[in-house]
Amino acid sequence: MEFNKYGEVLEHISLKDYNTYKVDSLCKYFISINSIDNLVNFVNDYHDKYFIIGNGSNIILKRESYDYPFIKLEFNEINKLNDNEYYVGAGVMPGALINELYKENLGGLEWASGIPGTIGGIIYNNAGAYNDEISNFVVSVKVLDKDDNQIKEINKEDCGFKYRDSIFKETNRYIILGASLKLRNVDVKEAKELILDRLTRRKASQPLEYPSAGSVFRNPEGDFAGRLVEVNEFKNYHINDAYVSEKHANFIINKGNASGADIVNLINEIKQKVKDNDNVELFLEQEIIE
Repeated sequence: MEFNKYGEVLEHISLKDYNTYKVDSLCKYFISINSIDNLVNFVNDYHDKYFIIGNGSNIILKRESYDYPFIKLEFNEINKLNDNEYYVGAGVMPGALINELYKENLGGLEWASGIPGTIGGIIYNNAGAYNDEISNFVVSVKVLDKDDNQIKEINKEDCGFKYRDSIFKETNRYIILGASLKLRNVDVKEAKELILDRLTRRKASQPLEYPSAGSVFRNPEGDFAGRLVEVNEFKNYHINDAYVSEKHANFIINKGNASGADIVNLINEIKQKVKDNDNVELFLEQEIIE
């Protein structure tokens, strides 16, 4: 199939620079699509497996190679809708959005400044930090419904937002194109100081000097995943170059050439030991790409 009619195509490339674990998996076709029409045409024409990749910040590439296409959505628009509401494309990074909003003295997304995902990925996972999450700002999400290949608006109430979860994560039906977000009025100077303070705290408590994909496990109700991993003596435990961080036990880091399989095997060991010793089922916050 000729993929270049849908966007820029790279063939037989490493995905090392497209995932934050820096796992060196190979990809047969990597397609960058920058218009909704081209995406609609692709979905209409191509009926085999493909994967929509954002910034690769919450995924584990388990396989050494993938023979199905990876699709990167270059939807990077930031459009003002009214005084405190913006439409934001799925490919926008939070830092770029925050800086644009500050021009209008708007904010509220300071908690997201350290998250290396796109807005589409953040909505997909209902990502959050510091007692806030993206669902608190979503008015509606613009999607391509793969069931009928139609563009639709899904209101916040129908997005199924839960802790680190959404209807988009639970079902393979929708491709997120963008979202309408309602922002808060902020003092820009104070907001920037808040970002700096939280970045300093992140550097002190998280292994930002190594490739990772953020928190590995969701926090169980009334507890912390990092505590459970730590009390089971997994800090600095490793399988090849996939290590449990000494700084924060709910982070797995790549100290060199860790494979996706190394990371997944390490995750499975942790889950089993925590289940055996503490009778707690740990659930992944990250997504394994088979």
